[in-house]
Amino acid sequence: MSKSYVNLLDLASGNFPTMEGKRRRFPRVNTAPGNLSDLDDDQARSVSSDQPSSIASDRMIIVANQLPVKAKRREDNKGWSFSWNEDALLLHLKDGLPEDMEVLYVGSLKVSVDPREQDDVSQVLLDKFRCVPTFLPPDILSKFYDGFCKRHLWPLFHYMLPFSADQGGRFDRSLWEAYISANKLFFQKVVELINPDEDYVWIHDYHLMVLPTFLRRRFNRIRMGFFLHSPFPSSEIYRTLPVREEIIKALLNSDIIGFHTFDYARHFLTCCSRMLGLAYQSKRGYLGLEFYGRTIRIKIMPVGVHMGWIESVMKGADEESKMRELKQKFRGKTMLLGVDDTDIFKGINLKLLAMEQMLKQHPRWQGKAVLVQILNPARGKGIDLEEILAEIQESCRRINEQFGRPGYEPIILIDRAVSINERICYYNIAECVVVTAVRDGMNLTPYEYVVCRQGITGSKSCLNFDGPKKSMLVVSEFIGCSPSLSGAIRINPWNVETTGEAMNVAISMLDSEKELRHEKHYRYVSTHDVSYWSRSFLQDMQRACADHFKRRCWGIGFGFGFRVVALDPNFRKLSLDAIVSAYRRAQTRAILLDYDGTVMPQNSIDKYPSQKVISIMNTLCMDPKNTVFIVTGRGRESLSKWFSPCQRLGIAAEHGYFLRWSQNQEWEICRQGFEFGWMKIVEPVMQLYTESTDGSSIETKESALVWQYRDADPGFGSSQAKEMLDHLESVLANEPVAVKRGQFIVEVKPQEVSKGHVAEKIFSSMAENGKHADFVLCIGDDRSDEDMFEIFDNAMLRSILSPNPSVFACTVGQKPSKATYYLDDTTEVINMLECLPEPFDSLPPVEEGYESSP
Repeated sequence: MSKSYVNLLDLASGNFPTMEGKRRRFPRVNTAPGNLSDLDDDQARSVSSDQPSSIASDRMIIVANQLPVKAKRREDNKGWSFSWNEDALLLHLKDGLPEDMEVLYVGSLKVSVDPREQDDVSQVLLDKFRCVPTFLPPDILSKFYDGFCKRHLWPLFHYMLPFSADQGGRFDRSLWEAYISANKLFFQKVVELINPDEDYVWIHDYHLMVLPTFLRRRFNRIRMGFFLHSPFPSSEIYRTLPVREEIIKALLNSDIIGFHTFDYARHFLTCCSRMLGLAYQSKRGYLGLEFYGRTIRIKIMPVGVHMGWIESVMKGADEESKMRELKQKFRGKTMLLGVDDTDIFKGINLKLLAMEQMLKQHPRWQGKAVLVQILNPARGKGIDLEEILAEIQESCRRINEQFGRPGYEPIILIDRAVSINERICYYNIAECVVVTAVRDGMNLTPYEYVVCRQGITGSKSCLNFDGPKKSMLVVSEFIGCSPSLSGAIRINPWNVETTGEAMNVAISMLDSEKELRHEKHYRYVSTHDVSYWSRSFLQDMQRACADHFKRRCWGIGFGFGFRVVALDPNFRKLSLDAIVSAYRRAQTRAILLDYDGTVMPQNSIDKYPSQKVISIMNTLCMDPKNTVFIVTGRGRESLSKWFSPCQRLGIAAEHGYFLRWSQNQEWEICRQGFEFGWMKIVEPVMQLYTESTDGSSIETKESALVWQYRDADPGFGSSQAKEMLDHLESVLANEPVAVKRGQFIVEVKPQEVSKGHVAEKIFSSMAENGKHADFVLCIGDDRSDEDMFEIFDNAMLRSILSPNPSVFACTVGQKPSKATYYLDDTTEVINMLECLPEPFDSLPPVEEGYESSP
């Protein structure tokens, strides 16, 4: 039996929980490159993708909580019989995939299988259904599905907060641990199947939101998508989840993340912005998130129904007796229909109250209008199910007593599972379908209704709708299908008065209007079916994964902080041996260093350079072959004070507007005679935005003005920065300045002032003095340093350097950059600089009285 780990330090250190006992296996369909024993090792190692694949074509591995099969115990109690679950969305989505693409399913069964039978069941499902079952131990299953999924995620994603222990319960960490353990078991099954070079993995729904981290941790270049079938709540709701970052970061290990509506996607993107500081961009029609060099696509595509399956049911079913019975029962009546799962978010009681309201406000419908409400069985042990069911039954009884009469009940409750054949019978008779869910992921009932009301031309089946092609829908504005049904009457289900009036309008509408609305709906539903949805998702997944094998990928981080860095293959870590060797061979060297984030940690409060930094600067400057500069955006006054012990150090302040070659020389100005009258225009504008944006401030430099909003609300600050950028560009159109937006800043500075320009000026001045640098080292950590790295592709620069210089353009941190090399942090930068001088180079004494901090 499995054992939940209770010490989350294991997770933080990257040691995911393992299941005790020997794991049962079945023959693999295919294997990943490497040994079987390697794959059983849970350490964070990536399987190499350099070996040729043994598969001729791509495969799709679909992973979901439940397999699209039905399992039934044989009558003799010896073994199991299996059949496809025709209602399952996962079964139908393969119709949109290429015909030559093999589809495999990984998931659990709804029934409990004895451990002694699991190997045989696995083999049968694999051979006959291409399904790989994941058997969850009872203790994990209960805490995973009925616990974390249904008590925490499901309510939260439907906007229900646990304000008290009676409303969903407080966060239970043991349930979270079971959720991790269950996802680990699904991961192990995928590993047994996957060929990471050729296979696609498509993960479905909130039950498996941390599975992408397990898979990405093992296979860095795996092609993986995730689709969320439930709503994604607003940032304010989601951020109450204690494990919010773990789940968001796990999802970001996918290549593409799908949502039904833009609202759900927008909420997810807002969480990424507020929690991780990630900003999304729209690129050629799709939304993308940049995350450590990887672009995660955000797909917005509501799922559809399987047209072929519904039509085949309508053609082939024999339900003539049921159809005749219903027509007789509701002859002379106007039927409204509701088909809902039994849970607290479907708003079923609100629908009954709206029906009551309609009968009160429009007495002419008394004795004529009937609401048939089908209650599908609950999918799990949800919250307050018994109370909700009791409330529904009480409302039904009360309304029927008030408005009922012999031979007439205004509300008919069907509290049992209803087959698709029987549903179609009700769709055939219903004048209107009503959906009043207070929050729902998609809800395909309106789509099914529209297809059934269209019927099939020429079919003589009793289930084929043969009347005028008309249908009416009253749908909640809080369900996923609402935006795509533009002809429906949208309602706020909490307002029972307006819902009741909408129901009256729907059944009172002229037939001609009903036909037009039906035609519009059918045109959309028939062209955006489940095949279209899966085909579109696969195409976007292929685009998202197109560059996987063109980039260098490696994993960093522990536990659910793990992520993959994907960078250009020419971008590599700076080799200490290589740079030291080139340094000591060189005759003329240029060394350009940024300050904050390069030789000074970015998060350091005390910005004075340490004694060690001063010592290294002096050692480098004492070598007559070296020209050493600090190139930074900081002001010249503070830099002069901090580096006063470094007599020979050059300083380029304010991104090079001020330049000084050594302490005993005067400051040079980038452009003499430059006018700063524009500051009088810019400062009032920035002041206006500062007053209206809490947490923002203005930094005044000698040559520039900077508006920073690092401490403001991320969403509002970003919006204000965009607005300010447009505002300033408009009022400064005729001024010789550049307006640039950086990370949490908007900066206005003179044109032609950048680290790139000052670097070129330094190299040119050296060349004029007969010093053509044959060794160049540039190190920086932010966007302004990219201007410095970019100039090395400039053909003109080659004429002011030696013919074959050793150039080391290096950024700090593993991130996309125009630099060729990287070092991990400031510590590595300092250690590297310390190793450059010859061992016998001596350090001149530091002036007495110097202190490394104020």
